[in-house]
This record gives sequence, C-alpha cells and structure tokens, in this order.
Amino acid sequence: MSEALHVVCPHCDTTNRVPRARLGAGGKCGACHRPLFEGHPLPLNDPSRFAKHAEGSDIPLLIDFWAAWCGPCRMMAPIVEQAAQRLEPHVRLAKVDTEAAPDVAARFAVQSIPTLALVLRGREIARTAGVMPLPQLIAWTQQHAGITAD
Repeated sequence: MSEALHVVCPHCDTTNRVPRARLGAGGKCGACHRPLFEGHPLPLNDPSRFAKHAEGSDIPLLIDFWAAWCGPCRMMAPIVEQAAQRLEPHVRLAKVDTEAAPDVAARFAVQSIPTLALVLRGREIARTAGVMPLPQLIAWTQQHAGITAD
C-alpha cells in the first residue's frame, strides 16, 4: 500500500506527502525539517491556519473548542493532551480558543464548550460536547475516524 497522505506540518503549515504505510514512523517536514507529529494538541486560532489544517490534510482533525474562563474546558485540557499522545499520527488534535477565534467557532456553530468536533478534509464527521474521560474520548474518536488502536 503505497498511497501517500497529505499531512500539514504543525510548525510551518507546509503540506507534506507521507506514505500511508510510513505514517506511524512519524516523519519530518520537507520544508522546515521539524517533526510532523509531537503528541501535543496544535493551537489553531488563526482562521487561515485553521483552514489549512482542517481542509488540507488527509488525516482527521479532532478540534477541542474551549475558553480560558470555562471550568469544564480546563478539566478537559489534560485529557486532550493525553489523547494527542495516543491518537497521533492517525488523528491530529487541535485546540481552538472560542474567545480568540470567534470566526472559527461560528463556522462550526459552537454553542457550548467544551465541544469536540472531528473533521476530515474540511467536513465535520462527528461532534460531542462536555467533559469525557480519556478512554471514552479515545474510543469515540476511533469509532468516528474509522481507526483502530495501535
């Protein structure tokens, strides 16, 4: 299986081609030479940068819509961090601060936070709201993204 996937670099936003069979090996960006996956959620508050990652990648993007003043969002933050370590490189995790990026939140009609949206090639494929434990978040993401545990 030599199909190449498009993966957007979390550092310079360059789109890289990665063979599907080598996705688990990580890889480095062809432009900036930094790792394509680091096991941390990516802050995507800039609308154009958000669009590049949401629409230009062939791996699902799990977005945590949050705000600093939100207690449940603060409870969810370490869970999202741990999920990034477990789900990458098959799913990229991102955090969008609804206060800093109201246009992005409006694009997804976010009405409560924390909201988690799973996006593939710019289209929302699943959504859930509220705090959930790590095992439930992993299972929910794997189910909707169509991936299995490594």
